[in-house]
Amino acid sequence: MRRPVDSLSPRVQLARFLSKFSPGIAREARTALARLRRFAPGAYELVYDNYYALVIGFAPNERPSDAVLSLVVYPGWISVCFLQDATELTDPGRLLRGSGNVIRHVRLASAADLDRPPIRALVREALRRAPVRITRSTRGRVIIRLISAKQRPRRASTDHMQPRRH
Repeated sequence: MRRPVDSLSPRVQLARFLSKFSPGIAREARTALARLRRFAPGAYELVYDNYYALVIGFAPNERPSDAVLSLVVYPGWISVCFLQDATELTDPGRLLRGSGNVIRHVRLASAADLDRPPIRALVREALRRAPVRITRSTRGRVIIRLISAKQRPRRASTDHMQPRRH
């Protein structure tokens, strides 16, 4: 007999959400998630299993408005979104994409991109400049904020990350 989703721990639920994606995307997302956890130890991970994508926000507390960055998992790629005045981040490599007044994102070719110095610098600067900072002393946790009843398919037609489109 299957247990209802809400009786599972949030970490198990997150693992299940990731398993809906193709093996290649799921693997890259898990690796990117582990890297972001190292950048922001103590963060609360706010999980939204939305219609279009799976979003994991990194915040200093349970308030979504205080989230600093997020990992966004789509069927064919993953992105890191910078949520707090991202238009002000130093971006000499012109990696940030988006046209909003606050949020910008970087589409990753793979989770290993998070180890590239320009992207690592963006993540560190965003964490350092956040109005409410994530601290190591906080005992963050995974919090499931939303599970959308309707969702687009989580698997792309191929089992690898799609190349970037410019």
